[in-house]
Amino acid sequence: MSEPSLGPEALGLRPAAVGRARVRVRYAETDRMGVVYYANYLVWFEVGRTEWLRETGWTYREMERDGISLPVIEAHCEYRQPARYDDEIEIATRGTLVTPVRIRFDYEVARAADGTIAAVGHTVHAAVDTGGKPCRLPSRVREMLA
Repeated sequence: MSEPSLGPEALGLRPAAVGRARVRVRYAETDRMGVVYYANYLVWFEVGRTEWLRETGWTYREMERDGISLPVIEAHCEYRQPARYDDEIEIATRGTLVTPVRIRFDYEVARAADGTIAAVGHTVHAAVDTGGKPCRLPSRVREMLA
């Protein structure tokens, strides 16, 4: 039995767009030179992804309750300009459907004060069921990203 084809709005979702989230760089996120440690950008990508899902009307928690998880299967980050302690950072996130079982999120991390791009990157995620087996993304997500 196939899933009914309803648009995102009919399912209570907002169409995919650029999501925005802000964080302030904490001292613990910097290295001895006062620059954000490189791995923290991947953490901020997760913040952006989580907020993007929340803004579309379907949270990670709800997705997991519905039996779907999105493990990262690829991550890429290009560092452009340093972010430093106490900078306010804005993470812009956009989702793209890659295949019926994969989703890609693109990120742009910028200093909020002047718009300087600190980093850009992407992550690719596979949809898996509660047993860890690949599964199709729900139609509500596929249609939102189509």
